[in-house]
Amino acid sequence: MDPQWLDSEEQAAWRRIVGLVTALPTALEGQLQRDSGLTHFEYWVLSALSEAPEHTLRMGCLADTAHGSLSRLSHVARRLERRGMLTRRPDPADGRSTLATLTDDGWDVVSAAAPGHVAAVRRLVFDALTPEQTQLLAEIGDRVRRSVEAERSP
Repeated sequence: MDPQWLDSEEQAAWRRIVGLVTALPTALEGQLQRDSGLTHFEYWVLSALSEAPEHTLRMGCLADTAHGSLSRLSHVARRLERRGMLTRRPDPADGRSTLATLTDDGWDVVSAAAPGHVAAVRRLVFDALTPEQTQLLAEIGDRVRRSVEAERSP
């Protein structure tokens, strides 16, 4: 079966998306590394825990929230645990699950990193968009994410 090739408009849009998903994480990672010594994924993990009730989430939920695999999260959690930023323990409600909890040191790190990260996000993304474009970007992101998640689901 022949593939349904992208037309010129789709091809141009696709190239822009690929450029965006390559360049933006690199820029955000650079800012976080320079200012906080964190990777972008580490920041997402700490940020998700900072917003969770009692600063605690099950590892599976944390992986979903941080947009990463459980395997990747386990490696990062081990690194953050060694650095004193989070702790892990069995979930007393379900021994098969592990809970990750943000420590006071982790709170301090993510709280110090957040202003610079938000400034970079604002400068790189939202300052370039109108309010209408921001709303459209959110809608597009939701649609594409649902498509990706449907593809991953059995």
